[in-house]
Amino acid sequence: MPVGYLRARRYSFRASIELTDLRSETQTKEQTSDLSVFGCHVATLKPLPPGTKVRIKISHRSESLEALGRVAFVRPNVGMGIFFTRIEPHDQSVLDKWIAELRGQ
Repeated sequence: MPVGYLRARRYSFRASIELTDLRSETQTKEQTSDLSVFGCHVATLKPLPPGTKVRIKISHRSESLEALGRVAFVRPNVGMGIFFTRIEPHDQSVLDKWIAELRGQ
């Protein structure tokens, strides 16, 4: 996890997210509550354990991005933080666009 992960500016961001636990292939659908250049926070009452590797798909308006990630932390009854571990260039450009829009608000 990069040093800046916990200090990166987070923006309130509500979007649908599909999470797939890479070990069990279990899928869940939740909502994000915030977004940063390094990851997102997922609002859920059933968080995955810290360290769980996941594939994510975030859908917002007519766009979506896919990335690999890892559960960085869990907050009981609130949700979990996901750190992006791999994001392809096209998906990175979608993330950059969303962050730029959020910065402009």
